[in-house]
Amino acid sequence: MGWDPRYLAVFIFIIAILLETVVIHIVLPMLTRSGAVRDNYRHDQVPVAGGLTFPITILLCYVLIQLTNGYTGNRFTLYLLAVIGMAFLGFIDDMLGQRDSLGFRGHFSRLLKNGELTTGALKALGGGMIAIYVSLFYSRNLGEFVVNVLVIALFTNCMNLFDLRPGRCVKAFLLLFIPLFLVSESYYTLFIPMAGAVLAYFPHDLKAQVMMGDAGSNVLGMTLGIMAVYGLELPAKLVILVGLILLHIFTERYSLSKIIDSNPFLRWLDRLGRS
Repeated sequence: MGWDPRYLAVFIFIIAILLETVVIHIVLPMLTRSGAVRDNYRHDQVPVAGGLTFPITILLCYVLIQLTNGYTGNRFTLYLLAVIGMAFLGFIDDMLGQRDSLGFRGHFSRLLKNGELTTGALKALGGGMIAIYVSLFYSRNLGEFVVNVLVIALFTNCMNLFDLRPGRCVKAFLLLFIPLFLVSESYYTLFIPMAGAVLAYFPHDLKAQVMMGDAGSNVLGMTLGIMAVYGLELPAKLVILVGLILLHIFTERYSLSKIIDSNPFLRWLDRLGRS
């Protein structure tokens, strides 16, 4: 007989925090020894692509859920595939990415005009294919399929826009994760390992000891997108889609960091807990 899902979720949440703590202390030194370091915003050399720890922790938690007779069906398999795939694509961009063309416009301009595939374009195309694959399983008609694909794809890139200062991306993720989690509570064991992993990782990010990189921010975004697809009805997803489109148009023209620094409340929230 399996556990009560609520008790199992609490248990897995605690285990995820413990596992992520262990994984961080193994993976971050490995990244440093391998030369996977980069200057952060203060020009300190820190490990990059620290978000690689997230899919590792999620996989270990899913193994544990399966061993306790918890349900790990299609949704678990698809979500695990999505986060591992995005972590891989993000890691390629973190390690090999060209920083002279940023944003959708820059990457796809080089692809369409010069036939030059940047790692950013590869990540966007790969993320789009993952969004299409996941949406195929949970769309009732063509219109909902298109909306689901766009919500997942744009959410995936959305978190990358916030990963410019210590702790900012995690804070933005948690502010969106909590309400989506509450409306997706029938799948809480699906997403609870990510919550535990992020909370264990959070202090290291706040102290600027590591950068999660695209390997982490895109996984967080993919998580939010899949949560929205699983837990919301079409009208709510349409509202989110419009918001995501407007955010991407806005950040193509204006600096998000400047907007945050110019608003006293946003500046306080952004710097809260930061070393």
